[in-house]
Amino acid sequence: MFISFILLWLCIFVFILCLKCQRPENFPPGPPPLPFLGNLLDLSLDNPMKDFERLRKCYGNVYTLHWTKPAIVINGVQAMKEAMITKAADFAGRPQDIFVTHLTQNGVVLADYGSSWKEHRRFALMTVRNFGLGKQSMEQRILGEIQYTIETLEKSIGKTLSPQVMFHNAASNIICQILFGTRYDYDDDFIKVVVQCFKENFKIANGPWAMVSHNFVLLRKKIIHFQKHFTKLSCFIFQTSNKLATHLIAEHKETRVPRQPRDLLDCYLDDLDKVCLCIAYDGSSFSEDRLIMFVLDLHFAGTDTTSNALLTGFLYLMTHPHIQERCQREIDQVLEKKDHASYDDRHNMPYMQAVIHEVQRIANTVPLSVYHCTTKDTELMGYSLPRGTLIIQNLNSVLNEEGQWKSPHEFNPENFLNDQGEFDKPEAFMPFSAGSRMCLGEGLARMELFLIMVTLLRNFQFVWPEDAGQPDYTPVYGVTLSPKPYRMKVQLRATW
Repeated sequence: MFISFILLWLCIFVFILCLKCQRPENFPPGPPPLPFLGNLLDLSLDNPMKDFERLRKCYGNVYTLHWTKPAIVINGVQAMKEAMITKAADFAGRPQDIFVTHLTQNGVVLADYGSSWKEHRRFALMTVRNFGLGKQSMEQRILGEIQYTIETLEKSIGKTLSPQVMFHNAASNIICQILFGTRYDYDDDFIKVVVQCFKENFKIANGPWAMVSHNFVLLRKKIIHFQKHFTKLSCFIFQTSNKLATHLIAEHKETRVPRQPRDLLDCYLDDLDKVCLCIAYDGSSFSEDRLIMFVLDLHFAGTDTTSNALLTGFLYLMTHPHIQERCQREIDQVLEKKDHASYDDRHNMPYMQAVIHEVQRIANTVPLSVYHCTTKDTELMGYSLPRGTLIIQNLNSVLNEEGQWKSPHEFNPENFLNDQGEFDKPEAFMPFSAGSRMCLGEGLARMELFLIMVTLLRNFQFVWPEDAGQPDYTPVYGVTLSPKPYRMKVQLRATW
């Protein structure tokens, strides 16, 4: 009797779960979910990108995956443009109940759509522009940092080196000059600790246990020992980062001159003064607590994606020497006797522009973008989506879409050149996403990639080491994609 009673209740429980998993009317199709597990078994935990593409072929460009609640995966240029551009406000929300959101409270990247997010994004865009984006002053900051990269490479002439830390340090220091008004020596604790903290935390946030955690909210809170361990580790990592940021803020408070800002931190503190003094700022969301996560958010966003794109770029240039040589011929011709490159030189370097954009396409550093959610009941490609629906952008489906590219699955700069050899950017190029939540660091990233790659290719020849075996282009999956660690051989160019 007791066993029968337990089985009866178990059947009722499974039946209720099945009812919860039923699709609402006019909802996108998708693989049938399992009780308890949803569609967890349909995705590989270490790299789900191939599974997303497989499911796209089965269910179309808009399909459903069941986690704790249904998630809609968007594929292809047409669906992406409708959601992120045509109906940008409808799809501009951020889910607040996923694992990574609990780790990044008060940031800007994962902040939900609303007045606070708008205020902070507007402030970030305006401040970065005021501190030189698109101007010669920003060029000088980037070119100045490149000199330290050149010194590192000159010490390795004729040898091999691992470029991972070198590119991370360079990208980190460029954004640090905007945020904190200073650059750091490459052995400085801030550079080493903060970069490593963010890399480790986002491995956790997008790793297997985070996916399990998202699928099982109750288990996340009460049962899984490993999840508790990862949560404690994540909290420790962010506490470490927060202490460093808090120390920087305290230093700025002591040394700043009000209304004479040196960097973004000073600008934010000036606005905090206005909040305290002016009644017109009563509704402001600016606060010192928010400032800490705000600057850490911007630092990570300005470091990891750019450095991974550089790593991808030089991996392909080494293993495609004919492309590297063609870039160098164009650079020599355009720069000729100039001391250094300028960002305006890109207009005279169509092939170099094509190579840089092809690197970004192949690198696809944030393949699932950052999760969105709908801000109201809306429609997409004829399907009905209720407010709060989790949205996943499969950028891989756009950057490799058949019919959009000459060579969608190969590294080929011709993807960005027209029949006359002029630079031509297809509408499917969306490595920074699109619409109102497009990456706010896009302009800075483009300038960095151009100036760094042109300057280094002008000075050095990069060679795949003879003893390195066959290159492995398979990326390491995480919140951002990065190439597997590799070594490069560096030679001074004879012409230089």
